[in-house]
Amino acid sequence: MTEILPGIHQIDGVGSSPEFSFHLYLLKDPGSTWTLIDTGLPGTEHVVAKYLEEHHIPPSSVAKILLTHLHRDHTGSLKAVAKLTHAKSFAHWVEAAFILCDPPYTGPGSPPAEPFEVTERLKDGDGIDAAGGLVAYHTPGHTPGHTAYYHPERKILFSGDLFFGLGGKLSLTPKEYTHDGSCAIISARHVARLPLESLLTYHGGPFPKGAGAAVRALASSL
Repeated sequence: MTEILPGIHQIDGVGSSPEFSFHLYLLKDPGSTWTLIDTGLPGTEHVVAKYLEEHHIPPSSVAKILLTHLHRDHTGSLKAVAKLTHAKSFAHWVEAAFILCDPPYTGPGSPPAEPFEVTERLKDGDGIDAAGGLVAYHTPGHTPGHTAYYHPERKILFSGDLFFGLGGKLSLTPKEYTHDGSCAIISARHVARLPLESLLTYHGGPFPKGAGAAVRALASSL
């Protein structure tokens, strides 16, 4: 098991390119349950199932799936993972409509592989009873309803595709994949005000320690 921080696991074997790595995060909740952040491309459910089996985690103990945004590399296995685990799913209310394909998403990046209705629709600032307490931060730009999840007590930000960490260097997600670059800059500046110790990105990275300075430096350069 790849435990990158206490109670936070990075599921191995997701994505084939080391230059463009994919990171699914499995978080231990208080008690016996777990929370998964994002679900990967179609077919990733087999990687998730194998990981859970190898480490003696019953699929039914995954109680929540938190989605950062609609793109297929994040939601492609949502239906299959939800069926495997019977977990409740969560997304920002804007993103939830696009995940349901109502209306269809026509921006940059791949739309969802199939419609899916999430269990609960979030808004900015909502608290989530997961991993000891997370807060949903609406961080539009990459997509209209993109959401990062923040652990205030541990100063950890699960940033989805707000940031890229390719080659060990922190940047915004490339413009060709981003719906609104100006909003992405505003979102980056917004989360840079948070006390941050760890930044857990979806592509590249992650940055388990000392991430605050890197995020503030990037935000000030935009």
